[in-house]
Amino acid sequence: MDKPAPIRIVLAEDQSIIRQGLSYIINTQQDMTVVGEAVDGDEAIQTTMHMLPDLVLMDIRMPKRDGIEATSAILATLPDTKIVLLTTFDIQEYVFKGIRAGAVGFLLKDADTSVLLAGIRAAQQGAIMYHSHTSAQALAEAMQARHENIPSQDQTNTLLEPLTEREREVLQQMAFGQRNQKIAHILNVSEGTVKTHVHRILQKFGVEDRTQAVVMALRQRLVE
Repeated sequence: MDKPAPIRIVLAEDQSIIRQGLSYIINTQQDMTVVGEAVDGDEAIQTTMHMLPDLVLMDIRMPKRDGIEATSAILATLPDTKIVLLTTFDIQEYVFKGIRAGAVGFLLKDADTSVLLAGIRAAQQGAIMYHSHTSAQALAEAMQARHENIPSQDQTNTLLEPLTEREREVLQQMAFGQRNQKIAHILNVSEGTVKTHVHRILQKFGVEDRTQAVVMALRQRLVE
């Protein structure tokens, strides 16, 4: 049986020592390869348009055009490209803007190598990974700014089965960044009941954590 083709990656990072280190790590893996590199946002766009990679590892803070602007520009033309944002700083605003731009992931540069590689593989398989410490707050802010236009990469409803009215209420509170205990208080139900609803919501979205579910709900306008 033929081996699956490796994940083709464009690496956009303005600091050469970091870019070279990431390139070395990625190219040691049998299932992924760096097919292009860029040192600023404009070059990231040009290289991606030319190489048509599966995935872009995109530094947020770069010259000429930052990574979030480059992400929006790339996805406007190549909506199926997976883009994972890289940053040194775990800042809420970055996660919020990344969600709005359509990136599927957000990784810190000081993450362990195993986390980086697992993130690339998960993103390629369609997972949404906003697993930084600020994700919940950023998602809550995204909901508060719901009058703004949040682009959607996934126009079809990916729910495995429809949500119940109560599950929608729980999902709405999840989108505001509320934890189970607070949701239970707001909806006047037990925390155990909320946990059951959250579990069912994750099953219906086919995801493993609440952040992925909320990002998908935001993009598909399933919460208000």
